Amino acid sequence: MMTDIEALGQQFLQALQSMGLLKGLLFAIFFLVVWFLPALVALVANRRHAGKILVACIPAIASWVAWFALLAWAATGRYQQRGREPVAVEPHADPDR
Repeated sequence: MMTDIEALGQQFLQALQSMGLLKGLLFAIFFLVVWFLPALVALVANRRHAGKILVACIPAIASWVAWFALLAWAATGRYQQRGREPVAVEPHADPDR
């Protein structure tokens, strides 16, 4: 007797086998674009951390929480940098200041 997960796996494999070559390639391209969507967003919105986000996308497919966290990180990079100016550090003579 198969469990529900095994039955779903068998149905998925049968659906993949019944696909044509073109549909299979389109499915693979769509899957990869969704998988690496945070990295693609980072190329536009968070270039400084794009490499780190790209590497983090690989294990993030196992967890939706991690994938959405990467997507948020990728999308908020430009907003965090906007309006910030470098702060000049001035030496103080008085250490209690």
